[in-house]
Amino acid sequence: MSNLPTANNTMRTTQIVNIRTESPTVKTYTFIDSLCSKARPGQFLMLWIPGIDEIPLSIMNTTNDLVSVSVKAIGDATRHLHTLETGTTIGIRGPFGNSFTENQGRVLLIGGGTGTAPLLFLAKQLITNAKHLAFVEGAKTKNELLFISELDGVCQEKNIITTTEDGTAGLQCLVTQPLANLLDKEHFDMIYTCGPEIMVKKIFEITEQHKLPLEASLERLMRCGIGLCGSCMIGKYRVCRDGPVFTAAQLREVKDELGISKIGFDGSRIPVYT
Repeated sequence: MSNLPTANNTMRTTQIVNIRTESPTVKTYTFIDSLCSKARPGQFLMLWIPGIDEIPLSIMNTTNDLVSVSVKAIGDATRHLHTLETGTTIGIRGPFGNSFTENQGRVLLIGGGTGTAPLLFLAKQLITNAKHLAFVEGAKTKNELLFISELDGVCQEKNIITTTEDGTAGLQCLVTQPLANLLDKEHFDMIYTCGPEIMVKKIFEITEQHKLPLEASLERLMRCGIGLCGSCMIGKYRVCRDGPVFTAAQLREVKDELGISKIGFDGSRIPVYT
C-alpha cells in the first residue's frame, strides 16, 4: 500500500485560469491548487477532464498557489483538453511520485518534446546553486522546440544545444547525437533527462559508457497514480510510486524492458513503440 498523504490523493476541483499556446501541438494550462504548488521538479499530477478521462501530467512550474502543465495533443483525452477554455472546471490529484535530486555541480539536462517541461522546472531550481547549467533540447521541427526563450534566461544561449530532425533549427539530428561528443569535451557531475523512452534508453547507454550519473524521468500508462493498479510496471518498479525519476542503478535493473516493452491498456505486454 502507498504511504501517500490522503490529501494528495483526494480529488480537488479547480478552474483553468490561463492557457498558453507553446507550439502547433502543445499548450500550457495553469490552474490554482495549493497542494500541487508545493511539488518538486519531476513529480506529476493526475488531471481529470470531466466526462472524458483522467491523465498523468508532469508538473512544469509552480508559483505561489498556481500550477502549470504542458500538454501535447496526442490522444482522445489530450485532444479534448486542447478544446477547453479558461474558466473550465477540471479535477486534480497529486502531487505524486518522487523528484529529481538537486546537484550543485556542473549539470547537463536533455529534453525531448514535452519532456523539456519538468527539466525547465528543475533548471529554475538549480540556477541559484549549480556551478554550470547546460541544456540539450530536441524536436522534430523548429515549431516544436519548446521554451527556448525561458531556457535562454536560465542556462544562457551559449550553453544550449538544439536539434531538429528536419534541420529547420539547430543541428539536423536526433537529440542524442551531440551527446557523446559533448561528454568527451566537458565534465558533468549529473545528467538529467526526460522525453521519449527510446531517447532515454540511448542517453542511458551513452552515460553508462562514460560512467556518469544519470537521473531519468520515465512515462508509463498510469491509471491510479498511487501504486495500486500495477499498470505502470517496469521490472519490479511501479513508475507512479517508485518513480517517475529513476537513477542509473535502477535503470540497469530494467534495461531489458527500457525502450522495448510496456503494459498496454488490456494488461498485456506490448512494444513501447509500435
